[in-house]
Amino acid sequence: MKAVLCKEHGGEDHLVLADVDEPVAGPGEAVVRVHAAALNFFDTLIIRGKYQFKPELPFSPGGEMAGTVESVGEGVDRLKPGDRVVGYIGWGCCREKVVAPEDQLIVLPDGVDFETASGLIIIYGTTLHALEERANLKPDETLVVLGASGGVGQAAIELGKILGARVIACASSQEKLDFCRSLGADDLVNYADGDLKQRLKDLTDGAGVDVVYDPVGGDHAEQALRALTFGGRFLVIGFASGEIPKIPLNLVLLKGIDVRGVFWGEAVARDPDRHRESISRLLAMVADGSLKPHIHATYLLDEVPEALTEIRERRVKGKVVITP
Repeated sequence: MKAVLCKEHGGEDHLVLADVDEPVAGPGEAVVRVHAAALNFFDTLIIRGKYQFKPELPFSPGGEMAGTVESVGEGVDRLKPGDRVVGYIGWGCCREKVVAPEDQLIVLPDGVDFETASGLIIIYGTTLHALEERANLKPDETLVVLGASGGVGQAAIELGKILGARVIACASSQEKLDFCRSLGADDLVNYADGDLKQRLKDLTDGAGVDVVYDPVGGDHAEQALRALTFGGRFLVIGFASGEIPKIPLNLVLLKGIDVRGVFWGEAVARDPDRHRESISRLLAMVADGSLKPHIHATYLLDEVPEALTEIRERRVKGKVVITP
């Protein structure tokens, strides 16, 4: 079968499309034919050896996928061949078939297609965990989303609105902000239009914002933190800018704010039952039409390097999906 392989750490041009052995399901495992796999920003880091997880070489990028169960191993009783499933396995999904533990796979409800499902788990799972469990976001609070036109930004806008918040989307161009508006953002801020802190203060009549969702890091993080109201919460999601900001701790003290880390992967490992419940909730939202994830583009296996370059250069709006 075909697989995209990272045989040595480096840029997208280091990836190769190769023939590999067919996977075999061991005890408690299932083999899934991949119909769609999703890429995320961390895939641009993991192939360079710059992510917190460093898989043994060679490996395939792609941490989440959706497909059809082809076979199951001994002891698997929840799944059977033919079941439509979605799963998060960390890496290894950019190939025609994967093997995964049964407890990492969730049956897809009717009406949810493979492409949409494949890109749901990481960004929406992270965001639901961030907004509900880390930020304790309440209805009518103000949520600021940095990097709002990207995958996690889209999820934060949509889930923020579902949870009843007023959402302020921040991005680097009018085209990206127009996309954010189409997702339901209440207010829009272009980074190029002046001081971010002041813009956010003006939008809240000087009161400040309640929650900042930051998957970007870099120069805008401190300005957004300075715009928080007393008792606000700053969510550290990631560092897509490549720069990890240094926050002056006197601001945390004087404003009485919380800086809260969001390490979704560890939360999943510590409480897998809660993770499955959360993903089932998200799938139900997609099935009933309340959540409509946007797919930026779909690519074939041999186009994975091109797709990752699009993500790294921040030209993506929504999710990037690979269709083997």
